[in-house]
Amino acid sequence: MTDRIMTLHPAGKTGVNIDKHKYDTVREAILQALRVGGTLTFNDLTADVRNMLAGTFSGSISWYVTTVKLDLEARGEVVRVPKSSPQRLMLP
Repeated sequence: MTDRIMTLHPAGKTGVNIDKHKYDTVREAILQALRVGGTLTFNDLTADVRNMLAGTFSGSISWYVTTVKLDLEARGEVVRVPKSSPQRLMLP
């Protein structure tokens, strides 16, 4: 049986129970993309993660980026730039 993690949601909604290895992989890719790119739009972040994980990740990368990004926001590891459109993200 694989380890799983229950994600958090910044608005207090119910999270998702996902595979911990996939969570860790996408989390590291998100944080790396933001360390290198600084403030990124959500679309740019997703594209960067897709490029990093291409051919090595099974599953919908965009779904995992969305889910893990929300969890990282709830944990304070990623910050959404207020009043930005399109949505922009950065490290705290």
